[in-house]
Amino acid sequence: GKKARTFDLEAMFEQTRRTAVERSRKVLEAREREKEDQAEKEFRSPCTDSSASASSATGAGSTVTQRYLDMVGDSVSDEELIGPSMQSQTSAQGPAEDSDDDDEGDEFIGPPLPPGFKDSDDDNDNDDTEEEDNNPVKRIPDSHEITLQHGTKTVSALGLDPSGARLITGGYDYDVKFWDFAGMDASLQAFRSLQPCECHQIKSLQYSSTGDVILVVSGNSQAKVLDRDGFPVMECIKGDQYIVDMTNTKGHTAMLNSGCWHPKIKEEFLTCSNDGTVRTWDVNNEKKHKNVFKPRSVQGKRVIPTTCTYSRDGKLIAAGCQDGSIQIWDRNMSVHTKFHCRQAHAPGTDTSCLTFSYDGTVLASRGGDDTLKIWDIRQFKKPLNSAERLPSFFPMTDCCFSPDDKILVTGTSVKKGGGSGKLFFFYRETFQKLYEIEVTDASVVRCLWHPKLNQIMVGTGNGLAKVYYDPVKSQRGAKLCVVKTKRKERQAETLTQDYIITPHALPMFREPRQRSTRKQLEKDRLDPMKSHKPEPPVAGPGRGGRVGTHGGTLSSYIVKNIALDKTDDSNPREAILRHAKEAEENPYWVAPAYAKTQPKTVFAEVEPEDDETDKPEWKKRKI
Repeated sequence: GKKARTFDLEAMFEQTRRTAVERSRKVLEAREREKEDQAEKEFRSPCTDSSASASSATGAGSTVTQRYLDMVGDSVSDEELIGPSMQSQTSAQGPAEDSDDDDEGDEFIGPPLPPGFKDSDDDNDNDDTEEEDNNPVKRIPDSHEITLQHGTKTVSALGLDPSGARLITGGYDYDVKFWDFAGMDASLQAFRSLQPCECHQIKSLQYSSTGDVILVVSGNSQAKVLDRDGFPVMECIKGDQYIVDMTNTKGHTAMLNSGCWHPKIKEEFLTCSNDGTVRTWDVNNEKKHKNVFKPRSVQGKRVIPTTCTYSRDGKLIAAGCQDGSIQIWDRNMSVHTKFHCRQAHAPGTDTSCLTFSYDGTVLASRGGDDTLKIWDIRQFKKPLNSAERLPSFFPMTDCCFSPDDKILVTGTSVKKGGGSGKLFFFYRETFQKLYEIEVTDASVVRCLWHPKLNQIMVGTGNGLAKVYYDPVKSQRGAKLCVVKTKRKERQAETLTQDYIITPHALPMFREPRQRSTRKQLEKDRLDPMKSHKPEPPVAGPGRGGRVGTHGGTLSSYIVKNIALDKTDDSNPREAILRHAKEAEENPYWVAPAYAKTQPKTVFAEVEPEDDETDKPEWKKRKI
């Protein structure tokens, strides 16, 4: 066969380096030459009028421009150049030739351009970028959308890998579906669907920072980690629910609420549960948690964390609790909180989402009290801004920042038939509502704005996952699959004739045919199963251990079949002695135990009844 090609990587890198150095040298030389030409033109521009008359006498056809010389090169001889030197001719004939070149659009007339000048096209581009900076709405990629049909129930979890190649969706129907943008066509079908947590609703899905594993948080007490293809990697251990101190248990003992990966350490993740704890885990150790954080109320009592997250640098852990508080710990110190706000949201409501901005200075919280707030954790007593009247019916309604950190996005919930669920965009600095998108006639539960793709993923209450994108501003993602045509369905092969297929028609499965009926009957007679006579139906009080129809209880059976059984009228003494001979010859139960100590039994003989009249009275008595 053919030999495999071998490559010398070091030689390739060296060749690439030399090529880059050579190109850089050529570019620098070209720039130096341009600067010299511009300086010479500026120096000779005052002499243009005096030299123009002399150069016109030589004739326009006998001179060439510098651009022509560059193109022709050495083919033009010095003898054809009549008149002054080359530089003076070039500078003298500049205006005339520039007028010709101006028609072509390659050269400009007059002195060189100032250093800060840019082309008109560049001005248009700059105007567009300045307009986008002044109007952040134009940075929202919502001109196009695609709809992925997850199911019929609420899409309660969304996850995108860091590269943006794969999307995962999870819902109240227990399913987790995998979508590959590069592998999908316009039919938009998931390439895999599974139920990793059996009959538990999916609460959260997230890819790790490297994108090789997925964290699955469901309604049970054990979080799971799957690989990219959906195969299980590890499952957290379940704690002992009979231990009061949650620090001494190895895992969660109640339903999970949320979870997320550490942004820097790829093996560590975080979960929070209804048992009142926030726990960190290591993928390589499923037998026990790493750390336990216990939120506390003002009175020091246990409160339930409903959401949790890491800061962008991974040094802080934040949790939103049912008493309306937001509590933040140092990741390495689990006892006391580093920052806390006791009345961040209304007590008794579920804070559904906490997320840090990309710069790490601002924390956004989505409350169950229909509000969206942003906080400076260094001044944690009062929110920087707040937006109200944003209905939320789901414990996982979330919010997210735009890739440029200037816009905050969240969704709203609606009742059935109560209008359309919307996606709201707020300006981070002033909290002014910039824009809104009517997504569908159901609640908007999840939203995700991927920084690399610049696309917005939305999970809704009617089983849809929508992807909003802009063909110009967005990258890859949904743009890859919408351009692919649907594959043609293969037509099923039609059978030319209807076949009746019977399973035992082949000779190897066919039972052998009996040639003689009489021989078969003799064999059946010897078979105890086939020759067994079926029991007749019960008639009367019942006999032979079978309960009659008059009573089904044990007492009725005893009364009717034992206590009232008068069929055996024999002498009980004779009934016992009937087995004496067999017991003596073949002792089995009692006799072997007393073989050495039991005296030999002696039974009196019974005389005939007709001789009893002649015997004395004491002999007539039976022993």
